Amino acid sequence: MKKRFFVTGTDTDAGKTYVTVGLLKAAQRAGLKSMGLKPIAAGADLVNGALRNDDALQIQAASNVALVYEQVNPILLEAAIAPHIAALQEGRLVTASRLDGFIKGALLTPHDFALVEGAGGWRVPLNDREMVSDVAKSLGLPVIVVVNMKLGCLNHAMLTVEAIARDGLSLAGWIANTCAERMPCYEENLASLQAMISSPLLGELPWCSSERDSYEVFDALFLALK
Repeated sequence: MKKRFFVTGTDTDAGKTYVTVGLLKAAQRAGLKSMGLKPIAAGADLVNGALRNDDALQIQAASNVALVYEQVNPILLEAAIAPHIAALQEGRLVTASRLDGFIKGALLTPHDFALVEGAGGWRVPLNDREMVSDVAKSLGLPVIVVVNMKLGCLNHAMLTVEAIARDGLSLAGWIANTCAERMPCYEENLASLQAMISSPLLGELPWCSSERDSYEVFDALFLALK
């Protein structure tokens, strides 16, 4: 059976792309055909004469199912700001239904494992009526939440988890993503989240000192996904 998940984070720079890339590579090591999508991205640089988003390029490179860039990232906005503001500046209208069509079209490509990465957090606006969460709702995929383990993570994580449940989606689990310096009272915060979130903690992402360390961490995370 195909495994597909929607990846969101507690805020911008929570580590969604790091997790997406790591899990895609772990799926490959497990012998699966894996593909990742970044349907909307804000922030682009000129690469070989074309505008490209770095997160989307990383996801494309980590997939062993061959997709052209425009399938991985069909909506690219140049300014690295909130997507609905960037779209307004460019005179473009981004809708959940359009993104849904792009994603479902790409998912027709044969694969075993697929990840769809959101933009920012769960309630990031697409326009004045719709949010990234509306895309997730239309897809109906189980959700992976990347929790940025920093001061404020308890509130951010609980609001995100509550919103996902309110939208009627299942939470496959959550990942505790740390940075180079652990937050104060890290273990206590982690224990609080485990007590408050009924879905499983898939694993902790420590600051890995080598690529081999990263492999082992993500292989364990991949195996934890049901």
